[in-house]
Amino acid sequence: MNCGTSVAFMTRTTAAAEPLPASETLPADATTEPVPLRRNRPYLLLMSGLTTQSVGGSITKFAVPLLALELTGSPAAAGVVAAVGQTGALLAALPAGVVADRTDRRRLVVGAAGIAAVLWGTVVVAGVLGGLTAWHLAVVLFGAAVATAFLDPAISGAFRAVVPQPQLPTAYATVQGRDAVAGMVGGPLGGALYGIAHVVPMVGAVVGDAVTAVCAFFVREPLNGDVAEQRAVRPLVALRQGLRFVWSVPLFRACLGLFVVVNVALSGMLIGINLELAGNGTSPVLIGVLDMVAAGSMLLGAVVAPPLVARLRLGAVTVLALGLLVVAFAVMALVQTYAGYVVLVGVGVLLVPAVNAAMAGYIAAITPGEMQGRLSSVLGLSGVAAMPVAPLVGGTLLGAGGIGVVLWTLVALLAATVVALCLVPSLWRVGTPDAWAEDALPMPR
Repeated sequence: MNCGTSVAFMTRTTAAAEPLPASETLPADATTEPVPLRRNRPYLLLMSGLTTQSVGGSITKFAVPLLALELTGSPAAAGVVAAVGQTGALLAALPAGVVADRTDRRRLVVGAAGIAAVLWGTVVVAGVLGGLTAWHLAVVLFGAAVATAFLDPAISGAFRAVVPQPQLPTAYATVQGRDAVAGMVGGPLGGALYGIAHVVPMVGAVVGDAVTAVCAFFVREPLNGDVAEQRAVRPLVALRQGLRFVWSVPLFRACLGLFVVVNVALSGMLIGINLELAGNGTSPVLIGVLDMVAAGSMLLGAVVAPPLVARLRLGAVTVLALGLLVVAFAVMALVQTYAGYVVLVGVGVLLVPAVNAAMAGYIAAITPGEMQGRLSSVLGLSGVAAMPVAPLVGGTLLGAGGIGVVLWTLVALLAATVVALCLVPSLWRVGTPDAWAEDALPMPR
C-alpha cells in the first residue's frame, strides 16, 4: 500500500515487534502452521471473559435507554443522560492508549473490568433500595465508560500478542460473531428482565465485567513485550508519538474522521427507533426482538466474513457493507412500520462484521506491537466520539420532527459518507490479507 511519502515502510513477516508467547511462537520452518485458535489457551481465556462481558453488556445496554427514559420522562432528557455518561469514554480514550502500552495489560484488564463491575453493582443496589436517580445512572455510565476506555486498548494489544498475524481476520470475525450472539440473547433477555424489575438487567454488566477480570487473571502468557522502554518515555511524549503515527498514515486519518460520522448516523438511527417504539407503547420484549434480528444477521455476517475478506480488497468490502446499510435504512424511512424495522435492520447490518473484521485485522497486522494500545485508543475515537453524540442526535431529531426526520436525516448523512469513502485512495490500495504483511509499519522514533 502506498500511503504517501511521509511514511517509511518496512516489509516483514509479522507486524508485531513484541514476541508471541512461547506456546505460540512460530519455528523457523515457514511451512509450520500456527496453533489453531481453538487450542490457543490465552486466546480462549480472553474470549471466554469477553463473551460473558458482551452478553451481560448487551443486556444492560438494551435496558439503559429505557431506564433513562423512565427516570427522566423525556426522550431528549434520556439522550442527555446517555450523553453525559458516555463522555467519560471520550475523555479517557487517549490517556488509556498510553497506559495500555506502558503497563502490564493483564493487570490493566483485571483492574478496569473489576472497577466497572463495582460501579454497575451500585446501580443494582440503588434500584433495589428505591434510591436510583437519573444523575446516579449518568455518573455510573460515566465511570463505567472510563473503565472500558482503559480495557479496550489493553484487550486490543493482548489479542495481537496471542494471535498470529495469519489468523487475525478469523479471530476478529469470531469477535464479531461473539458480539452478534450476545446481541441476540441480550435484546429479548434484557426486555424480559426489564419487565421483572427495571434494574435487573444491570446485573448482566456486573457479572460480565467480573468474569472478564477473573479470566484475564488466569492468563499466564505475557500480553506485552518488555515495557521498560515505553515507561522511559514521558506519557505526553508517548501520546504525541501515537497521534503522529496515526496522522502519518492517510488511511488511518480518513477512517478516524469518516467512521465517526458512520457511527453517529447508525447509532442515532437505532436509538431513535428504540425511543420511538418505547414512546408508542411497544413492549420491551418486542423492542428486544428488533435487536435480536439485527444480532442474528450479524452472526450470519460473521460466518461469511472470513471468505469475503479473503477474496475482496478492503475498499470493496467497506463500500459494499455501508452501501447495503444505506439502501436498507432508506427503505426503512419509507415504510416506518415495526415489521419494516425488523426486516430492514437485519438486511442492513448483514455485511457490517466483514468490514469490521477486515479493518481491525489489517490495522492490527501493520501496527508495531508497542503502538497497539495507542493506535486502538486513537482510532477508537471514531466510536467513542459517537457515544455521547448519537443519543443527543437521535433523541433531539425524534423530539423535533418524529422518526421520519431521524431516519431521512441520518440516511442522507450516511450516504454522503459512503461517497466520501469511495474517494479515499489509500482505502482502495489495501490488498487481501495475504498481502497485509507487506504493509507493516516500523515503530516511530
